[in-house]
Amino acid sequence: MDKPVIILGAKGIAHPALEIFNSNQVIVYGFLEEDESLHGTEINTISVLGHPEDDGFLKLIGKKTEAFVAVDDNKYRKFLVELLNERRKVQPINAIHQSAYISTDAHLGHGNFINAQVTIGAGAEIGHHCILNTGAIIDHQAKLGDFVQVGAGTIINAEVTVEEGAFIGSGVTIVSGLTIGKNARIGAGSVVISSVGANETVFGNPAAKVK
Repeated sequence: MDKPVIILGAKGIAHPALEIFNSNQVIVYGFLEEDESLHGTEINTISVLGHPEDDGFLKLIGKKTEAFVAVDDNKYRKFLVELLNERRKVQPINAIHQSAYISTDAHLGHGNFINAQVTIGAGAEIGHHCILNTGAIIDHQAKLGDFVQVGAGTIINAEVTVEEGAFIGSGVTIVSGLTIGKNARIGAGSVVISSVGANETVFGNPAAKVK
């Protein structure tokens, strides 16, 4: 990649995203962040330039720079992705750590955050704008929809389907062949042995619905 990157967001995954781009010898031009108290500060020598909706900075994206959305909150993440699509006609790029293993026949969308030691197996499909934290394992033929978040050390076994917007906490195990519904939430450390419906929250070993 020849163009530098502007990172939208300066909290949460923004700092590890910067590390990923640095490790891949990609120049980060700066951060854009809605929290004005961070404007003018630096993250590891890279400046927080201004607000993500500031046209003065946005107009650089597409012509001179690429963009990456480093926001954990799915609602705001979607808003920023749509902002880039509509105002700049661009899609965010992927941030993939050098130590991640991605099978040669896995399929990746765009705008994904894939941190250190993540494994993505043969034939797995990762949608757009997902967050895969350190050491997550997405086994062969598993499918993740858009805007899915997977916590550190979680194991999603073979042929699992995780639908759009689902949140899976750290250290979760999901056994093969299950479906995790749209916008479902799975608490940290849970062992999931049966499918989870849309908008359901489950927790525990075995994971049970939280009322």
